Parts: sequence; C-alpha cells; structure tokens
Amino acid sequence: MIKIVIIEDEIPARKKLIRFINELKENTEITAEIDNVEQAIDFLRTEKSIDLIISDIELLDGNAFEIYDQVKISCPIIFTTAYDKFWMNAFETNGIEYLLKPFTLERFQKAWNKFLVLNKSHASDEILLKISQIQKEIQPKSFKERFSVISNKGIYFLETERTTFFKAEEGVIFAFDDSGKKHLLNQTVLKEIESQLNPNEFFKINRSELVNKKSIIKLERYSKNALALEMKSWGNPLITSQSQTADFREWIEK
Repeated sequence: MIKIVIIEDEIPARKKLIRFINELKENTEITAEIDNVEQAIDFLRTEKSIDLIISDIELLDGNAFEIYDQVKISCPIIFTTAYDKFWMNAFETNGIEYLLKPFTLERFQKAWNKFLVLNKSHASDEILLKISQIQKEIQPKSFKERFSVISNKGIYFLETERTTFFKAEEGVIFAFDDSGKKHLLNQTVLKEIESQLNPNEFFKINRSELVNKKSIIKLERYSKNALALEMKSWGNPLITSQSQTADFREWIEK
C-alpha cells in the first residue's frame, strides 16, 4: 500500500489529483487531504508513515515551503503549481517533480513513474540520496521567446508574446500575430511548439490550435462540452475540443 498525502487548497485541483491517483495501477491510500500550512505542519509532525506527498505551493494561509522549513520530511514530494518561479525552491526540498498546472494525466503518470523508481528502495537514506542526485541534474526551464518565419525574402522572426495562436494545417504550422497576420513557421508538429512555450500562457485547445491566454477576449458556450474563443484581431472563433474543455476552464482561471 502506497500512502499519499495531498496538500492542495483548490477543490477542483484536489479532485483532479484524486481522479488521477485512482487511475493508477498501484495500490494506493490517500492518508490525508490538507488545504493549509498550519494543518500540514501539525499532521506531518506526528504522521511518519507516508510514502509520497503531492503538494501545491501557494496555499490558503501561506507558502508550502513554510511546511518543509519546519518539519523534516523523509519521503519524496511532487509539487504542483500554476507558477514556474518556485522550481528552485521545490528542488531544494525533497521535490522530485514540478508539475505546472494544468497538467495532464500523462504528465502526472511520468511524475508517478519517477516516484516508483525511487520507492523501490525501502531505505529512507538511499531515497534521499537519489533525490539529491535528481536535484543536481535539474536545470531551469526556459521558454522560447521568438520563432523564425519563412518568407520569399528570407527568414524573419516573430516574438512569442505577439502570437495570438498557433494552428496546424495539413502538415505545416502557422502563427497568427496580434494584428491578425499569418506566418509560416519552420516547425511541422504542434506538440513540438507546445513543449517550448510557457504552459501558464499557452494552451492547446484542440488537436490543431494552441492559444495565447493574453489574446483571448471573450468566451462563449459553443455546445454542451465546448467553448468558442474570441481572439484578438481574429474574426472567427476558435473552438475547444470536448476532451480539452474542462482542463481549459481550469487553466483560464489561473
């Protein structure tokens, strides 16, 4: 039995984590669901038989790192947050993964698999040594600031912050800027572009479109499980897929 503590103050995010945990093949038990720093400190001071902590960073009454400053933790921690600025603090504690919200089941599974590798060792000192090795390997995540654009006069550059959305069309990728102009990119796979962008700022709303949060002007209901997005300097609405709508709703509120 793998005993897990969830530290998360947002109910939808907590429910999502529980859903992801329930889909795992391993036998798990959620020992506690905690939503604030004070309660977490009290609980972790007395409860030692924990295999994994899944912890948000910004909580109701403060920052989660206050918990780990006051309580010695011997188990790994998977951090979840909507902000990428805390990554260094996360890996200075027992952090083994840093999941930026909104994260997918696939991304959660990768973090879980890393935990399983560590958990094969039953000696806490050895686990902490492995965590220390992971920390040394971690490098800061940098995001792409501009894209090269092909034209008949050569190559020029489009700033990422000026891009309202990216669209995949028949094996090529176009970027649309804040004036409504269309640009042909060198990349041919939308997933490649998605991996280079800040997930707090860009979201893949369907199989072919990736949008900039700052360029979304208005949302309207398109169908029971889809939304229509009005984008800056673009006449036609972009439509979320049914599978992405719930995660998009969570992402847009961050």
